[in-house]
Amino acid sequence: MANPIVRSRRSAWAFLIVVGVATVLVCLLFMTKSVTVKLLPFDNKSELAVVVDLPEGATLEDTERTLFSIAGVARQLPEIRSIETYAGTPAPFNFNGLVRHYYVRELPELGELHLNLAPRGDRARSSHAIALDLRARLKTIVLPTGTVARVVEVPPVMATLLAEVYGPSSMERRAVVAELKKLFASVPYIVDIDDSIGQPRPRLRISIDQDRLEFFGVEQRDVYDTIAALFGGTAVGYSHRGEGRNPIEIVVRLPKRDLSWSELLASTPVAANSVPGNKTVVELGDVVRVTKELGSPTIFRRDGRFADMVMAELAGAFEAPIYGILDVNKRIEAHNWGAPSSPTIRFHGQPEDESKPAVLWDGEWEITYVTFRDMGAAFAIAIVGIYILVVAQFGSFKLPLVILTPIPLTLIGIVLGHWLFGAPFTATSMIGFIALAGIIVRNSILLVDFIRHGAGQGKALREVLLEAGAVRFKPILLTALAAMIGAATILLDPIFQGLAISLLFGLASSTLLTVLVIPAIYVVLRDADGVTA
Repeated sequence: MANPIVRSRRSAWAFLIVVGVATVLVCLLFMTKSVTVKLLPFDNKSELAVVVDLPEGATLEDTERTLFSIAGVARQLPEIRSIETYAGTPAPFNFNGLVRHYYVRELPELGELHLNLAPRGDRARSSHAIALDLRARLKTIVLPTGTVARVVEVPPVMATLLAEVYGPSSMERRAVVAELKKLFASVPYIVDIDDSIGQPRPRLRISIDQDRLEFFGVEQRDVYDTIAALFGGTAVGYSHRGEGRNPIEIVVRLPKRDLSWSELLASTPVAANSVPGNKTVVELGDVVRVTKELGSPTIFRRDGRFADMVMAELAGAFEAPIYGILDVNKRIEAHNWGAPSSPTIRFHGQPEDESKPAVLWDGEWEITYVTFRDMGAAFAIAIVGIYILVVAQFGSFKLPLVILTPIPLTLIGIVLGHWLFGAPFTATSMIGFIALAGIIVRNSILLVDFIRHGAGQGKALREVLLEAGAVRFKPILLTALAAMIGAATILLDPIFQGLAISLLFGLASSTLLTVLVIPAIYVVLRDADGVTA
């Protein structure tokens, strides 16, 4: 196989050009999105969660009814074994819930479903496939207006697609958020869209009518005490449980269904004792004014700066945040923003100038950016370290470049392997690519060392190259096969599949090409006359 390649410099050049073009072409699969990039692969979990946010001010009963309707749809999935509902109280949270702050979900309009799945061996579909099916089924349910139901999976971030909006004022930020949600909704594979603003919570304002208070001779303190007892309850003692456990406070309070303002609460008696010898009572409604209004919106800060957020998940054609970000960015640039000026787009770091709106992409993208940046830096350091080591070994600054040349050849097998399996290029895939650098350099050193020793015996260059390939191919192949057999055991693992594909296909392509590329490079660089070394 090597003989036609090393026959002449022209054939060697042609082979190297073909290999270089092939490397570039397979990398174009990233550009065409035939091979997608995703940092965190979907694991095959034994549970799923559905997080439900009703409009602010919704009752606990409304939340329960919504959860029950969603649970009715979830029961249609054959993989579901049991369902737990939590309305107005946080569910037991895992690491994902800890990062997403689910432990603070204690308002009546907040609910969560825990779906416990069958063991992995008893179901054909992965938890991610079940989540996609469930998300599609939830679209058929008529939920209360303003309700957002999200199917939660990995990654452990606030949301897979998260846009933080900064700006000079709350009005401008909220205007940008409203437009940004429309742009999110225009992308077909962006789902479960929500924001941090929500809807203003209804608020009951009870204010004292001072004129009527003086007319009836009622003390303000008595009115405050009555209101506090009605809506907050009155502690009457403690229940001691013994055994060193903390006592339980005993509180007398109205049931939640009676806490809305009504004639019953308005008729609550209030003592009127300001006139000596004339103790009487008046109704609470006679000395207070009650109005209903909208409360203040929730205020969020990140690192001391005001920010509002638009959250979403991805399902369908693409499930990595980079593709959603690119599509939304195109729509941001083409959108007619009108009153709020077009926001600037940032991929990392908060904006220094908050005099105009800005959109900072966060969520899984931030982890992707930081991880691949750090891993790329680590890979560069590893390459420099290998270069220095080889320079010290062979005493040449050019020869290490020849030895390092086959490293990119692993991309041919890695990218094609991901394309064949329909698997995204993940962080574990990147780890496999970095690990292959050391293996490929070892193979190159074996060939180069043999060629150097053979060339010193006065043999013709082509003879030395062919002999080096024939002698060294067996240990190179055995090393590659041993690593490939070990990688095959994790090929079906959802987390480490990218690592297995990188090792299997990267080793297959680089092992076959290294024993051909190194001789071809030698012919191009050293065989000036085409005859001797």
